[in-house]
Amino acid sequence: MPRATIHAHPFGTTPTGEEVALWRLATPSGAYAEILTYGGILHALGVPDAAGRTENVVLSLPSLDQYGEKSPYLGALIGRYANRIAHGRFTLDGTPHAVPVNDRGHALHGGPAGFDARVWEATPHTEGGTAALRLRLHSPHGDMGFPGSLDVTATYSLDAQGTLALDCTATTDRPTVLSLSNHAYFNLAADGGDVLDHTLQVDGDAYLPVDATGIPLGPIAPVTGTPFDLTTPRTLRTGVLADEDQVRDAQGYDHCWVLASGESAAPRRAALLSAPDGARTMEVWTTAPGLQVYTANQLDGTLTGPTGHPLRRHGAVCLETQHLPDAPNRPAYPSAVLRPGTTGHRRTEFRFPRTTAPLRTSG
Repeated sequence: MPRATIHAHPFGTTPTGEEVALWRLATPSGAYAEILTYGGILHALGVPDAAGRTENVVLSLPSLDQYGEKSPYLGALIGRYANRIAHGRFTLDGTPHAVPVNDRGHALHGGPAGFDARVWEATPHTEGGTAALRLRLHSPHGDMGFPGSLDVTATYSLDAQGTLALDCTATTDRPTVLSLSNHAYFNLAADGGDVLDHTLQVDGDAYLPVDATGIPLGPIAPVTGTPFDLTTPRTLRTGVLADEDQVRDAQGYDHCWVLASGESAAPRRAALLSAPDGARTMEVWTTAPGLQVYTANQLDGTLTGPTGHPLRRHGAVCLETQHLPDAPNRPAYPSAVLRPGTTGHRRTEFRFPRTTAPLRTSG
């Protein structure tokens, strides 16, 4: 019986002399995943289409130097806090903390030296038709201004059905805030074009409007009657090109949907994405309370992928499972606090059911 395999190859050396490896996970289904120890980056994800042709469906860069110097978080593990913390400041148990700002006066994705820029320790494992890579990282107290020493484990696993799962756990020695995520850029057509004719459904009937710098304006808002109503599948073109202030200011989607069932112990479906011809469909399942949808609005063609294709605006869509942005400053949002004696856990699954027909859309 065919079994899963996992192998490592050198991928370069960081400026500080740390060796980086590329781990390739492969399963009998024909699916594969390539993961870097630098940033825990999902460098490639091979998914068969309805005819059995396997192609890479995530954007990536050709070299470690480009990831270190230029990458807009392509495929990276994000921490300590995914998304934005307003002005890089929050107060926890009466003590103020400051994170260096790196995005329009705010802290984005853990600050300028977040988990996406670290080399993780890797341990491989296979069992039957599943291949897994366990990544570990220690983040000391005060790292990027966050309180508490944090020990993080992120495990990528690829099973016989081609589902890629990401399990993240973390423990701390003092109260801190935590929101771990992955920042993969998906294009299910794998053709180097845009994703505007992909269809997307999000299982959430509310979202967070933001100001011009990406910070939530305040209360959670209903999606009804807005370009953010993805409760039924719609083409991304319908929303991204809508004549509406929120979309126009962001040049597309860069917003957090509040998932209908909130934070949960077991994964439940958060989104359904389909290529224009329906040859590939992806379901996102997660335990997180929020889903940031980002349509690669800042890609401008100056970066190129390993095959030479320029990475252009709207050339992919990110579906980032996470806590709500700026939750450390918003008591009304689900809490992102992690305390000693507890284990923070987040599971996200990218499932690829086979389909031969495109989804019916409302736009």
